[in-house]
Amino acid sequence: MTSTIPADAGRATARPLSLDLALLAAIVGGWFMDLGYPDIAWWPFTIVGTALVLASLRGRSIGGALLVGAVSGFAYYGILIEWLTVYLGIVPWLALTLAQVFFTALGGVLIMLAWRWVPRAWPGVAGRLILTPAVVAAAWTAREAVASVFPFGGFAWGRLAHSQAEGPLNHWAAWVGFSGLTFLLAWFSAMLVAVVIERRVGMLRRGILVAGAFTALLVWPAVPIATTGTISVAAVQGDSDSGLFAEYEQGQILQDHYDATRTLFDQGLDLDVVVWPENASDLDPLRSEYAASVLDLVSDRLEAPVVVGTITVEGDETFNSVLLWRAGEGSVDQYDKVHPVPFAEYLPARDFFYPLAPSLFDLVPRDYSFGQRDTVVDLDGVIAGISICYDIVDDDLLARQIDEGAQVLLAPTNNADFGVSDQSVQQLAIARLRAIESGRALVNASTVGASAIVLPDGSTLDSLPLFEPGTMVQQVPLSDTVTPAHALGRTLEWGVILFGLLTITLAGLLIGRGGRARARVHEEPDGPR
Repeated sequence: MTSTIPADAGRATARPLSLDLALLAAIVGGWFMDLGYPDIAWWPFTIVGTALVLASLRGRSIGGALLVGAVSGFAYYGILIEWLTVYLGIVPWLALTLAQVFFTALGGVLIMLAWRWVPRAWPGVAGRLILTPAVVAAAWTAREAVASVFPFGGFAWGRLAHSQAEGPLNHWAAWVGFSGLTFLLAWFSAMLVAVVIERRVGMLRRGILVAGAFTALLVWPAVPIATTGTISVAAVQGDSDSGLFAEYEQGQILQDHYDATRTLFDQGLDLDVVVWPENASDLDPLRSEYAASVLDLVSDRLEAPVVVGTITVEGDETFNSVLLWRAGEGSVDQYDKVHPVPFAEYLPARDFFYPLAPSLFDLVPRDYSFGQRDTVVDLDGVIAGISICYDIVDDDLLARQIDEGAQVLLAPTNNADFGVSDQSVQQLAIARLRAIESGRALVNASTVGASAIVLPDGSTLDSLPLFEPGTMVQQVPLSDTVTPAHALGRTLEWGVILFGLLTITLAGLLIGRGGRARARVHEEPDGPR
């Protein structure tokens, strides 16, 4: 009687996927990752999709990791930022997607090395099921962190953490920040892969590990946020046709927001501030007497200052600005956008890029300057942090606002360029996580939506339908709580990245040393016969 020994006998883990299956897993994984984001917001799909992408990178060669990483990145970002094609067409969408593909391809190599070296250097159960997933997650976090700041300020949209804005894990943002939440999600996703491919540990023990880890993520308590009072806010959505290609008469956007606001006149409201969106005054009230008179009227009738977005000019420089306007006083404070969007609000290295696509870059005729002012405005003793549109993705900007004393966050934005797409709800998801991360209520006021007032726990206090004029009038809580995420700053992000890189390097050195030792043993003579 003979028996056949399975080819996998003695192996601690299952064999990697073939390249064909790995490419399929990368595509499906990228698609699933997108499903976690609003508008659909099926947050568990992002975890499953991430696990598929991570599994597809296991066992690859360097070339294979570059290919699979690129394919997963194209599937993910290509779907996620499809909204760029609404008015701008395929070229900007393709260019930005390929820029992210560059990083996902390189990140794929780092993740592949973690899968290959770490379980060989530390072959025990803890090494395979806990340490290896942690290093894989650190590699993912490192890729995401670099792409979020480089080049030209990076593209921090679509971080893994953003997918959980409306899920039960969003409270982790207040503990560990965006990069920390990304790391936890990637770690759990990699752990799913590790337990599926494991061969030497029983299914029950593996199931207990996964269930325990997920339960810990779910039941970990939220950071307690203490309120110090409230501020009465009226936030306005003018439903303005204010996109890049919109055809409107000068002053029309200003008129739309005035029309939406005047419904509040004569209601006897006791307001502390009126918040208008980015570009809500298409006439600069610092240069237009008419715009200044409209804002004076609004501020006078509502007996409150107006936070209003406009384009300002100072010498040869142009700024995307928010003014704090008081009747009879004019602009008493100003914030200039710190993070203008490259290739949209300014063209980096114009002499190099413009000749490559003149017709496209004619859409960026002027370069907005980078704001140098502080990031807050004073509302009669209440300090409000300001983020204009894309500013909301900037980790350092949020930290500055809290350091400068922000008790509430205001996020005026103009989403008209993206039509009925997922862009505005994706941006609101990022803003929602910012509220949780900072422990501050956040007022997201858009020209067309999504407009909402978000509480520090991420819940919605008020909101407006897309593409309808309206106002939100609410008592918004204030806080001066310092969350662990803010206290840690980028220390945790750097720690995770260094942990991953050093562990991968050490694992490679240990494996190389072991290989050389085995080679010396084989080269030694047999000795006396």
